Amino acid sequence: MAPSETFRTTAFPTLRTPSGDVPPDAPAWNLQRPSAMPHHRYRPAQDRVALPLTDRTWPSHRLERAPLWVPVDLRDGNQALAEPMDTARKRRLFDLLVTMGFKEIEVGYPSASRTDFDFVRHLAESGAVPDDVTVSVFTAARQDLIDRTVESVEGLPRTVVHLYTATAPAWRDVVLGRSRSEVHAMIREAATHLMRRAGERPGADIRFEFSPEVFNLTEPDFVLDICNGLTELWEASPDRPVIHNLPATVEIATPNVYADQIEYMHRHLARRDSVILSVHPHNDRGTGVACAELAVLAGAQRVEGCLFGNGERTGNVDLVTLALNLYAQGVDPMVDFSDIDAVRDVVEDCNRLPVHPRHPYGGELVHTAFSGTHQDAIAKGMAHHTRQAEESGVSAGEAPWAVPYLPIDPADIGRTYEEVIRINSQSGKGGIAHLLRTHHGLDLPQAMRPDFSRVVQEVTDGTGRELSPKELWDLFRATYITPGQDGRLTLESWSTSQTGPGEHEFTGELRAGAVVRPCRGTGNGPLSALTDALRAAGVTVDVLGYTEHSTATGPDSPAVAYTECRVDGVTRWGSGRDTSVLDASVHAVMAAVNRAGARTR
Repeated sequence: MAPSETFRTTAFPTLRTPSGDVPPDAPAWNLQRPSAMPHHRYRPAQDRVALPLTDRTWPSHRLERAPLWVPVDLRDGNQALAEPMDTARKRRLFDLLVTMGFKEIEVGYPSASRTDFDFVRHLAESGAVPDDVTVSVFTAARQDLIDRTVESVEGLPRTVVHLYTATAPAWRDVVLGRSRSEVHAMIREAATHLMRRAGERPGADIRFEFSPEVFNLTEPDFVLDICNGLTELWEASPDRPVIHNLPATVEIATPNVYADQIEYMHRHLARRDSVILSVHPHNDRGTGVACAELAVLAGAQRVEGCLFGNGERTGNVDLVTLALNLYAQGVDPMVDFSDIDAVRDVVEDCNRLPVHPRHPYGGELVHTAFSGTHQDAIAKGMAHHTRQAEESGVSAGEAPWAVPYLPIDPADIGRTYEEVIRINSQSGKGGIAHLLRTHHGLDLPQAMRPDFSRVVQEVTDGTGRELSPKELWDLFRATYITPGQDGRLTLESWSTSQTGPGEHEFTGELRAGAVVRPCRGTGNGPLSALTDALRAAGVTVDVLGYTEHSTATGPDSPAVAYTECRVDGVTRWGSGRDTSVLDASVHAVMAAVNRAGARTR
């Protein structure tokens, strides 16, 4: 930016900058001022619902095994889509869930739409449901809707009928217009009807689930009374347990509050060995994952959610993040995410919604580092991991993982390492060197890396975009290799010979523009003889550093040489690439000479 260039301040007429006095109890370093937003309209959780637990034990627990995961993408996730899934899209997603290893899947709300009913019938009639997979269907607590639901599951081998009713005060008063006792009676009547209808199918394997919708805003004693009554009514036993699913339908508190509520229920539910305690967190506060994890610490055994967190408003809890969070702690998630991109592709196609590039684990950019310090740490960590694996005698894919900035090995979920480091204006020398090594077999000397990093920085700053590994190689070649064969000074023909012990001779023709002259020099090696020949032509060259390596295995693999040279008082790097190590080293010296702008006499 030119010194005279200025920025024009943008006005934001709809925003009101917080004003007024800094609160008197604020520390001197915090100068935030009161906003004009009407925060007084909202009440904290403790003023909205009783929170009876004070002697919580969940903070000292550890997550050591996966709960039963129940994906609700085909019901709860589907009803949140602008364009709900048809049977073909539902079937594709159902097949994905089965393939991944989910053993209980909520497939629809068959009394809510013809499409959902038809899909449940499709599953029943097509034989698509494996014997060890339980299908769950959702219904409100109304007899006609229960009848339609039971009709839909005819022929399915294993089913759960999921009964729900809102129980929180605001829903009772505003939505249902019923008292506590009336809501309780309605639930019991519906549950009795469901049990009767299921009993009319003696050969069917039908179990029951109940959700007191908005559990987290419902009085704990009321929920406990309803759930214990249903446990008894439905004749729950350890071999045929009921599911009590306790949703944080709308998040209204920090996750620890939900954990307290779950632990209270876990402790006080009657016939606890005959109850599967389930949770269904939403993400209104952005803490759905934390709610689910803390709820499992507090006694939950089953978690309902969606792949990548699709759902109403801010979504359901994200099963991908939950499962892979466990994986990152060394716990088997009991479902397969070994090809996360395939999972994401199916979900995006079925939902017609994109997964954010920064979405945990599944986003396109979650394993990608642009920052130079991150890239350097990752590159060093990957190299260290490879060495540790070799020293331990195991493959890199089996060795314990401890690479900076990468919580899990991207290869474990089907990602390649190609996208781990990408180059833009924020990148550094470590990441640049890593990409040249992994994609093109170049192992840049440590001292050369800052030099090329400055070249890359100039290009990325100027273009404002990232460079691909190919573009990075093209830039390296144009900067350090091409000048050795296409610069102001070139060797038309040359040869070296050993004239005695420790004595070498270099002879050739040196072209400078249109002028070609013979050159000759001697030294204790081929490069010292070359520099002597150049000195005789008027170009003073000192080789300060030299390294070489092969870029692959095999006799015909190219070699790369790197030289740091002081040329007429100017220090420059050069590089050469050839199947002949000698040719590569000569080209590297000539590249440094030309990059320094040398001229002959």
